[in-house]
Amino acid sequence: MSSESQRKSTNSSQNNTNINTTLIPSPPSSPVLHSSSAPPTLFESFKIIFLSSWINVLLIFVPLGYIAFGLKWSNTSVFVINFLAIIPLAKLLGFATEDISLRVGQTIGGLLNATFGNAVELIVSIIALKEGQIRVVQASILGSIISNLLLVLGMCFVAGGFYHKEQKFNMTAAQTSSSLMALACIGLIIPAAFISSVETPEIVQTGSDHTSELLNLSHGTAIVLLIIYILYLLFQLKTHTHLYQDEGVIEDDEQPQLTLIVSFLLLAAVTVAVAFSAEYLVGSIEGIVETSGLSKTFVGLILLPIVGNAAEHVTAVTVAMKNKMDLAINVAAGSSMQIALFVSPLLVILGWIIGQQMTLFFRTFETIVLFISVLITNYLIQVLNDFFLFTLY
Repeated sequence: MSSESQRKSTNSSQNNTNINTTLIPSPPSSPVLHSSSAPPTLFESFKIIFLSSWINVLLIFVPLGYIAFGLKWSNTSVFVINFLAIIPLAKLLGFATEDISLRVGQTIGGLLNATFGNAVELIVSIIALKEGQIRVVQASILGSIISNLLLVLGMCFVAGGFYHKEQKFNMTAAQTSSSLMALACIGLIIPAAFISSVETPEIVQTGSDHTSELLNLSHGTAIVLLIIYILYLLFQLKTHTHLYQDEGVIEDDEQPQLTLIVSFLLLAAVTVAVAFSAEYLVGSIEGIVETSGLSKTFVGLILLPIVGNAAEHVTAVTVAMKNKMDLAINVAAGSSMQIALFVSPLLVILGWIIGQQMTLFFRTFETIVLFISVLITNYLIQVLNDFFLFTLY
């Protein structure tokens, strides 16, 4: 009896040891609509694309937005319709890049997800910059960085914690991203510090203008930030690729559903559609500000980042629930870093070329909020020792 009870006790302890650390069963993956080895036909490709997400029901607003603009509906109607139209388009960008990432790996896949997710933000900002909406562009840059760092990354931690007791991620890659984000934050703070240092009461009374100095400072800072971004790409994709090696293995039910050509054609078509919708959206901002009482700062800081970050938000939270925190952090934090190191300096240089006075100067309160957001994100990543992120445990 004693030996039998010992054997039962041993089996029980082994079963407890082998229990998976998953708290809640992982969410079901997107259904594989085409599982045969033969490439999907054109009809099957359209079916896969439109059935990839329930958000695609909002695609009806894409042609409706063109009609609203052509028939000169009210600015509020044009803004709301094109606002809703860009959300599924951003999701389709995420779907196409995720399909490509299954072929090229999580690191480059995360880079593609962040890049084409920011394509919406970049297109909207370029159109606003062309129309002289400098305040909207600056607010959208700041809002995108903050929403990715706090909202998207925070929801990745929470969503992943619902399904997994502990989550592993590449600490070196995460710390590299957070350090570069801190460096970019310093570059964005310098213009605000410059204005604060020169705007003494005597200068304000004499009405001195430091626009030219601020423009020169922003142009120089933008060039430096772009150089840093290029060096980071070389670091990640060329010289230190071993630090970004994939640790996971793609599951059997997560196979590419589209051919590579169809995926790239989808990216191109959706990008063109986003460009038209974004142009109509930006063109209605002036009217909606005058009629609704909303400020340009609110539109740029709150509303536009919701549209621009829809792809990153959905993609990052989805992969976090699948216990792929490397890709989730790469998408969320990497997207913020790309906006700070690539999108914002690129917009400054484009403004320089087309004659728009686009600078990296943010108001004092906005600069403080940006600094605190980066500080919180760096702290959360730096204190997570032993390559584990414990969430909701």
